[in-house]
Amino acid sequence: MQALPARPGVYLFKDADGGILYVGKASSLRHRVASYFGAARDLSPKTVRMMERVVDVDYYVTDSEQEAILLECVLIKKHRPYYNIRLKDDKSYPYLRLTLNEDWPRAHLTRRVTQDGARYFGPYANAGHVHTAIALLEKIFRLRSCRKNITGNERRPCLEYHIRRCSGPCIGAISRSEYREAVDRAVLFLEGRQDQVLKELRAEMNQAAQRLDYEKAALIRDQIGAVEAMIQTQKVAAATGDMDAIAFVQEGDQAFALVFLIRRGRLVGREPFTLTGTREEDPSEIMTSFVQQFYGGDHPVPARILLQHPLRERAAMQRWLQERRGGRVELRVPRRGAGKALVDMVVANAREVLEQSRIRSVADPETLTAALDELQELLSLPAPPGRIECYDISNIQGTSAVGSMVVFEGGVPRKSGYRRFQIKTVTGADDYAMIQEVLGRRFRKASGRTSGDSSWAAVPDLVLIDGGKGQLNAALQALKDAGVGAIRCASIAKEEEAIFLPHLAGPLRLPRESPALRLLQRARDEAHRFAVGYYRKVHRRRTLVSSLDGVPGLGAKRKRALLRKFGSVARIRQATLEELKTVEGMNETVARRVKSSLSGFSPAG
Repeated sequence: MQALPARPGVYLFKDADGGILYVGKASSLRHRVASYFGAARDLSPKTVRMMERVVDVDYYVTDSEQEAILLECVLIKKHRPYYNIRLKDDKSYPYLRLTLNEDWPRAHLTRRVTQDGARYFGPYANAGHVHTAIALLEKIFRLRSCRKNITGNERRPCLEYHIRRCSGPCIGAISRSEYREAVDRAVLFLEGRQDQVLKELRAEMNQAAQRLDYEKAALIRDQIGAVEAMIQTQKVAAATGDMDAIAFVQEGDQAFALVFLIRRGRLVGREPFTLTGTREEDPSEIMTSFVQQFYGGDHPVPARILLQHPLRERAAMQRWLQERRGGRVELRVPRRGAGKALVDMVVANAREVLEQSRIRSVADPETLTAALDELQELLSLPAPPGRIECYDISNIQGTSAVGSMVVFEGGVPRKSGYRRFQIKTVTGADDYAMIQEVLGRRFRKASGRTSGDSSWAAVPDLVLIDGGKGQLNAALQALKDAGVGAIRCASIAKEEEAIFLPHLAGPLRLPRESPALRLLQRARDEAHRFAVGYYRKVHRRRTLVSSLDGVPGLGAKRKRALLRKFGSVARIRQATLEELKTVEGMNETVARRVKSSLSGFSPAG
């Protein structure tokens, strides 16, 4: 290692075939590379596995850490090393191109950026976002969408002119100077400077009205309304200035990152990305790799960046970002307040992106067929499972415990078959006993011993449990006790996404791209969502009832009416006496007692 220089640079670990396993940056190549050859206990399991394959080290010396960061990003994108966290950015992202180099500019989608005098906006996450932006420009600023040579001498305009999505330069309905004003405003709009656009439009509308040109004033009024509507949908609470907010959710060897692009306090874009190679990686390492590869491309660097997790080598990364921006960059991991709320919003949206990608991944008929065929082979079923029932339990320390049952038929949710259970016989946090109660009640109803409802009669081909080996064993015992022990049963554990089967001693781990795994994950997540929603409802009711117990004159009917009206104890506590009196069945005396019970003051009279 002494042969390596103690200078900034990039190192490449190679295997016996010369393939690049990993690319890393360092402020001192000698010290950083030497750290990999120390005690194995100081390395992550993933790094230990990598070092077992390393037979050669190559390196590049750079003049600064900032150059090393950029070179590392270029080499990762070029070689796609297996042990690096990799941003799936191989596709060319779409841009909105505004042809300012033409006499009568138009907006269109492109995937190539060249120095041709046009103005490029983006990149956008997908082509749909570009088409939406173009449609807005046509609606608000009436920019042309055609490619024809504009002479102003056409006899008839196209349909776009008649539906007010083009200003009609082809028939001479607008002068070149007026059209250029509209184009300049479109540029301001795309830059996020809508306030300036509104200011100019209002001034022009007033001038048209003073000239008694009411038709033009009405047209500008409609443009103002469209811009204001867009601003309202873009507003982000308590966000000011230009910033990006970045967060991700991790699942196995992939992470789904989301960037909120906020300009002048408004959300102007939402860009999703996928990172691979994230298994066993620290969240800070994932965040650092994403920031480096995201801003190492064509994305502009804003003045502020809000992050879900702190960056590794934060000072060097900040210097690199400031160099790319040509100005100061603030990096912050908010812990409270509006910034934290904004990052939490990005996290929630990232989870939604992940869930929607799962749904899309198993919604295709061919994928569904492949998933069901794979499950048939996996479970040794005589045919692909036509009906899958998935169960989950939700409680906190055993309180307000509930169970859920969701049904998938042909791989598709059948919501009319969903069922909910309040746990009645189990005391304390005993998930195994709760599973046994839920399954026992469900299959006793299937046999007709406790219910005449024929909707319970359908027998599933597969019972899936949210949990591990213990939950699976509890479910198997419940099925046996209910006399339906022949039904196939499996469980799927969170985090590791391991599948447990009765005939296997250890867990089964399917490839992440496995259609069967994706279908089981979707069923598990749907059961969890359904259980958590029911738990919150039951817990809210019980909290309300316990808080109002002992109020004279307040019976079950009035308690339910309070819940319907206010939704929670906190809102009932904040309600005024007059608001309480408006609740169905409530009178002033009981309303005063409720107010006294929750706020601690003695009612007058």
